[in-house]
Amino acid sequence: LISKGLCQRMSKREDKILSLAGMDPTNVSSLQLHRYFNAYLKQGMHGIGFSAYEEGQKPGDELSLEQVQRRMAILKPSIKWVRSFSCLQGNELIPTVAKQMGIKTLVGAWLGDDLEKNEEEVEGLIKLAKEGYVDIAAVGNEVMYRKDLTEEQLLGYIQRVKDAVPGVPVGYVDAYYEFEDRPAITEICDVILANCYPFWEGCAIEYSLLYMKDMFRRTQKVAAGKKVIITETGWPNQGETFHGAEPSQENAIRYFLNTQQWGQADNIDIFYFSSFDESWKVGAEGDVGAFWGLWDKDEQLKYSVPLS
Repeated sequence: LISKGLCQRMSKREDKILSLAGMDPTNVSSLQLHRYFNAYLKQGMHGIGFSAYEEGQKPGDELSLEQVQRRMAILKPSIKWVRSFSCLQGNELIPTVAKQMGIKTLVGAWLGDDLEKNEEEVEGLIKLAKEGYVDIAAVGNEVMYRKDLTEEQLLGYIQRVKDAVPGVPVGYVDAYYEFEDRPAITEICDVILANCYPFWEGCAIEYSLLYMKDMFRRTQKVAAGKKVIITETGWPNQGETFHGAEPSQENAIRYFLNTQQWGQADNIDIFYFSSFDESWKVGAEGDVGAFWGLWDKDEQLKYSVPLS
């Protein structure tokens, strides 16, 4: 968790950034925030994490072509890139549908402690890459954070994909600080794929933008010139407060706007998390887990008009 002192030092600088964006950090109306949201969404964002599972589904359930096509069509006007998290059980349809719609792909192989399933995931990623459906390959997501594999095992998977598809940039996704702590992983990656969540470090919304900037710059420092992409960041609109981080409609919109403005101004590639709400995540993340989407579980845009 970030220190209270760091938050206080950030506050005046954060107010200035919000004012420069045309948003008074204290007096902006709910209607104004929603108008900004509509404008930025229409302008388009770099990328988004693809939420695949409909209400009643969970990881392990098979995705249908129809649901992937339907959800991708909803996202298409607002994104240039889409990120997928697995290459099995219908998730392999995500990059193929995206490519058919002219959307670039960051395709992930989900790695865990099931070595047999890992083999299927890695082979699935290699197959998709050889068929031309992968613009960036992500070998694993937060494996070190969860401690599902050893570092040596993960390095082996990454090298295997690099050897199999030398023309495709290969990286690994994890929390930004893992790239500071694990130089061998940082070294083997062609591109550094960092998850940056001020919310999950208890940061209040007022200081969240500058704190995320600090996460990014720390990662840039150890990347030694390699491209750093923020593969996940976001803010939930409902659920319990996590230390100083409060989920709310207004905070979720404000965080989205600040993130998009910074990414565009500083040419930072950001995959926002996430596209659609997914109720199954409540079990893993508490009640906030179900409310990270820009669209709700029924595929309706959440922030286009203010709540009455």
